[in-house]
Amino acid sequence: MTDTGRQHWAGHRAVVIGGSIGGLTAALLLRKLGFDVDVYERTPTDLDGRGGGIVLQPDTLRWFVECSEQHPENVSTATHFVQYLGSENEVVYREAAPWRYTSWGTFYRALLADFGTERYHLGEYASGFDQDADGVEVRFASGRIERAELVVFADGITSASRRRISPDSELEYSGYVGWRGTVPEREVSPATFELLRDSISYSFGLHTHINVYPIPSPSGGLSVGERLLNYVWYRNVAEGYELDELMTDKRGFVAGVSLHPGQVQDRFVDEMRSAASNVLAPAAAEVVLRTEQPYLQAVYDVGVQQMATGRVALIGDAASAARPHAAAGTAKAAANAWALHDALADSSDIAEALAKWEPGQLELGQRLLRRVKEMGTRSQVTCTWVPGDPDNRFGLYGPGH
Repeated sequence: MTDTGRQHWAGHRAVVIGGSIGGLTAALLLRKLGFDVDVYERTPTDLDGRGGGIVLQPDTLRWFVECSEQHPENVSTATHFVQYLGSENEVVYREAAPWRYTSWGTFYRALLADFGTERYHLGEYASGFDQDADGVEVRFASGRIERAELVVFADGITSASRRRISPDSELEYSGYVGWRGTVPEREVSPATFELLRDSISYSFGLHTHINVYPIPSPSGGLSVGERLLNYVWYRNVAEGYELDELMTDKRGFVAGVSLHPGQVQDRFVDEMRSAASNVLAPAAAEVVLRTEQPYLQAVYDVGVQQMATGRVALIGDAASAARPHAAAGTAKAAANAWALHDALADSSDIAEALAKWEPGQLELGQRLLRRVKEMGTRSQVTCTWVPGDPDNRFGLYGPGH
């Protein structure tokens, strides 16, 4: 035990499967407890180039606030307002609501800088595991086998281990997709730049909406004028052949969840750009039209009945994944990791700590899922999303929280 009475796990090994933001947060916190930690990421190449935006909730930033020598202001941008734009760019609603944002690549680089690359392994897909009373053996598609006393799966919405731990869990399609993209804010017109620079901006149409906000540039630039304008545009697409055709990439392969920049068929990009001019506020449409390579994510939900078994835990989207309307996906992964840290710090038994950790994290995920489904219904189905309605605010624990 440490001087504070909290368990220190020096001499014990932990393996984290998944080297994204949730996995790195978990790895850093486990190492803080004294575990020898290795991270295994399935992608064979550096993840640094991913550029999508993230709204930063307190749990997401907590590592940098409490533990890192890097400061939150050095990995994020900020705006002071939430606004809704009308068909002629008029501001139909605006309220003071400060938020911070980052890009996936900027935040990933910062976490990886704190963890280091020596025990961060690319190109390793975890295909299965078994455990006994003393530890867990993880099998990789490469033939590699690793043994540890604790294994944390943080390998995202397509996690193969979710079915092992929560067999009845299945991805549920929401009925719509999210078109995504970024544009350097210096490339938009002066009027659009001025309208969007200090707000997260919404534009609504019938059964569709978009939000736009500034994030760091690929090189980490944070100053106004250096940033990117990032957006997610939600558009309804029927499940079945329509979705399958849209999610078929230029090579002819049907993607499960996402199509990366440059993979979306040109005809669908052309149709999306045409629709932007017809249904979005002109400023939002301009951002979409100036995007060189938009990309695409089908929006899915998945819940779990179990997040832990013995010495194995699921966190983040590997457990439950919720559509993005509450901007809480990365926050939930971080919250799972911090709660796991606290449970292990107060216990001398890994399986016992995971059993105590699990109920609260299950409830957190289930509550978030219920809320974002209601938000999606208001925006994409019933068209009852009202600007300024407190229920539409971001937050992991509830609107605005």
